[in-house]
Amino acid sequence: MKRGIMRSNLFPLLFAFAFLFSPVFSASDLILAKVDRRIDLTSQIVRITTSLKVENTGSDVVSEILLSFPENQAKHLAYLKAILGEGKGKAKTSSGVGLPVKVVQPNDVPPALTIYSVSLPKGLGKGHSLTLDVLAVFTHILQPFPEKINQGDIQLLLFQESAQYLSPYAVKAQSLTLKLPDARIESYSKLENAKLQGSELKYGPYENIPPFSYLPIVIHYENNLPFAVAKELVREIEVSHWGNVQITEHYEIIHAGAQSKGEFSRLDYQTRPYLRGASAFRRLVAKLPPRAHSVYYRDEIGNISTSSLWGDSRKTELEIEPRYPMFGGWKTAFTIGYGLPLQDFLFGLDGKRFLNISFGAPIYELVIDTIFVKVVLPEGSKDISVSVPFPVKEWQETKISHLDIVGRPVVVLEKNNVVPEHNEHFQVYYKFNSLSMLTEPFMLISGFFFLFVACIVYSRADISISKSSASYLAKLQWDEVQATTQLIHGIISRCLTAHDKLETSLHDLSRTGDVQACKATRKSVDSSLKDLSKELKQPLSFLQSCPQAAQILPKVEELVTKERELQEKLVLKHTTVVDGYEKKLGGREIENRIASYQQKITALRREVDDLLDLIDEI
Repeated sequence: MKRGIMRSNLFPLLFAFAFLFSPVFSASDLILAKVDRRIDLTSQIVRITTSLKVENTGSDVVSEILLSFPENQAKHLAYLKAILGEGKGKAKTSSGVGLPVKVVQPNDVPPALTIYSVSLPKGLGKGHSLTLDVLAVFTHILQPFPEKINQGDIQLLLFQESAQYLSPYAVKAQSLTLKLPDARIESYSKLENAKLQGSELKYGPYENIPPFSYLPIVIHYENNLPFAVAKELVREIEVSHWGNVQITEHYEIIHAGAQSKGEFSRLDYQTRPYLRGASAFRRLVAKLPPRAHSVYYRDEIGNISTSSLWGDSRKTELEIEPRYPMFGGWKTAFTIGYGLPLQDFLFGLDGKRFLNISFGAPIYELVIDTIFVKVVLPEGSKDISVSVPFPVKEWQETKISHLDIVGRPVVVLEKNNVVPEHNEHFQVYYKFNSLSMLTEPFMLISGFFFLFVACIVYSRADISISKSSASYLAKLQWDEVQATTQLIHGIISRCLTAHDKLETSLHDLSRTGDVQACKATRKSVDSSLKDLSKELKQPLSFLQSCPQAAQILPKVEELVTKERELQEKLVLKHTTVVDGYEKKLGGREIENRIASYQQKITALRREVDDLLDLIDEI
């Protein structure tokens, strides 16, 4: 079953290369005397370093060398660098100035190939040779197989390549070495001159290989190292001429390895993390500049304390541990921030200032699908230009921050498919008048100055209203009207309380039949209502004589009238019920006699309550 799937994966590749065996560049004057290739498969990033010994056997001077990549590799190519090397078999392309490289389209080249042209600094004459060291870095080229695994399974990958170097030139001798994470290999293509030594798999040497030779191989091996991919990284670099460069990096991370299936057991993972979570990664390490300070690591919930920081005079390392282990397909998002001393990154040249800082992310072996690098310059910066050692999309925008007037210019750089090799320094050049630095302090000083002046003026000036003014007197009268209205409100409320006592005495009469107690309550309530009526006369007279009460007086008078009507109906109801009990009338007959009173009492009580609420609002 496994072999069948692997063969089906290879079929499109073999089909594409069926078109390659044609006499393209057959008349080329260049030959490759020796090709040494080393493929590093120890992480999710595939690095192919190739040392080419190129000889010119023709009569014309050659100024460029062509490199060819099959379609399945070209679409995953993230970084390509070529330098003139020493030809010792292992390319050292991490240092040295790269030669100009561009995509070309020679005639009669099949579409399944992508051709890159490397321009030589000096033409290669007849009979001369040189050594070209090439580093090609690929992402998302390793295929998990199986594509989905359980929590306790290891992660296996498929890698497809050619044992023979694919080139438009003839090759005299070549060899291939593949470096694997460990010695465990499920299977590999067993060709002639193939040898497995520990964690290294070697093919070759092969001699006298014609142009565009292709000998497919497939390696199926174990790799449990972190497959951390940033779907998007926003890296903001804010420059302050007061001595600090603030870096803020927003990550959206996904584990891009074999997808996790089934349930996740926290217990199994905690007890045996290296057996029940071999394919997951628990931490990431970020290498920060040596003098990084004020480092923080947080997500949308808040600060994440499961991290550690250490450093010395040469480096500062931040170990990041997410809130949960990252299995295949799982995602997380977090933010890293830190400050850097300005003098380490900002310099002056020809009347301009320029920022010299690294482009990519500081996290080890992180693949970034899309990165946005935003360089926020001080307000007032002008004549801005950018120098980046590789192609990027570039535009400018404005950021409004504290104490800004027109905003700070922001240079935005966008690039897709970014690998650690892109973590090179780039430069942002701009002009800035040092006097502009005084703008914000001047604004603060001016603000505090005017604040203190306003406080002095306020404390010394008399802005109170004169007690003899008409507005002041009107305010006093209105306050007195409000107080009087509240007094009337309270008197009416006490009257309603007395009404409730009458109603309660009737309920007690129907329950106990004690007529004398009911009459005693009636006598007490009549006395209270009489006293309240006397209390009501004076405030009501005041409102009637005060012009300021013209708006509220009609409602107050209506309230007093309705309360008196309610009082009369309650007294009639009470008298009727007591008489009925004294005459030994039945309950049904008593209810019939007071039915008309009860309806009126209910309506009046509702009207009184509404008027009280209305007066409160006024």
